[in-house]
Amino acid sequence: MTPPIAAAFQERFGEPPEFVVRAPGRVNLIGEHTDYNDGFVFPLAIERAVWIALRMRTDGQVHVTSLSLGETATFDAAHPERGEPAWAEYLKGSAWAMQATGQPLVGWEGVLTSDVPIGAGLSSSAAIELATMRAFAATSGIAWEPATMARLAQRAENEWVGVNCGIMDQMISAVGKRGHAVLIDCRSLETRAEPLPSGTSVVILDTATRRGLVDSLYNERRAQCEQAAATFGVTALRDVTLAELTARKGELDPMTFRRARHVVSENERTLAAAAAMRAGDARELGRLMNESHASLRDDFEVSSEALDIMVEIAQSRTGCHGARMTGAGFGGCAVALVDAGLAGSFATEVAARYTERSGLVPMIYVTGASAGAAVEDVK
Repeated sequence: MTPPIAAAFQERFGEPPEFVVRAPGRVNLIGEHTDYNDGFVFPLAIERAVWIALRMRTDGQVHVTSLSLGETATFDAAHPERGEPAWAEYLKGSAWAMQATGQPLVGWEGVLTSDVPIGAGLSSSAAIELATMRAFAATSGIAWEPATMARLAQRAENEWVGVNCGIMDQMISAVGKRGHAVLIDCRSLETRAEPLPSGTSVVILDTATRRGLVDSLYNERRAQCEQAAATFGVTALRDVTLAELTARKGELDPMTFRRARHVVSENERTLAAAAAMRAGDARELGRLMNESHASLRDDFEVSSEALDIMVEIAQSRTGCHGARMTGAGFGGCAVALVDAGLAGSFATEVAARYTERSGLVPMIYVTGASAGAAVEDVK
């Protein structure tokens, strides 16, 4: 991707870019709806990313053209203001969050492109935010501290864009490691990279359905988790064990108990998945992924008919160790761990069966794990 975006920059500006930056999207292997409960998540940075080729400006302005949309956004790095086009709010919010720390920002101009699908739950927004911050760090001589930048990007999305996301998406886009998934402690932001089991590939299964208006359902789930934590007198469900939860089941109404059981058991599954990954045990990792989907479907109730169909088909295919919905739910993507040598035929078979049963045409991506946000070599 680097040469094409560098060539696009040269065609527009008549010279090579000073910098090319890249920030990846992500898929979460396991650990869903645990981030806002101070728990554990286990995502990987995917091989699809946002790219920006740029050069510095001396007037503090940012001029950036989206190659895929054919639109140009301009704003003052020190004093961004909300306005059209909508996609530029992620760049403006990133500038706002960075300059709010007192770090002076040097403006830039360039071109942006992305092959992270929008709205599929693969964190295209976090990729834009981290790529933008990498661009400002490069032009402004700011030291790159991945966890710090992830927190600033989360603040941009929460307070500027207005999306109440957790830290996972920005964190994995910042700290991703090639060939590895990354266990993230969402309380301390400590990370541990674990290699994908030898001979396996990760397959992203886009159901071609989108989440729609689910903010109220998301907020309801959060409130139920907070209610359960308050019953136990703890900060978050991260601090409750499955044995403790089961022993005090009668203190919660049945629905709140099921919500809490998902979060508590999902944290345990996520830590077990990291251990399985460390041991190279693809079968055990797949079993945990399957259990995670059942818990999300039955206890947390954030799956959908399309996701359940996709996961059922994937789990039944030869070479699939495990599959589950991934992301907030109610639509979007599933993820599967598959024998690498069968990944191509797996993708073809799953797509055909899914279309037969749902009438929808899915997008399926075989991916490895990529590195986090970086300045690329433009030579």
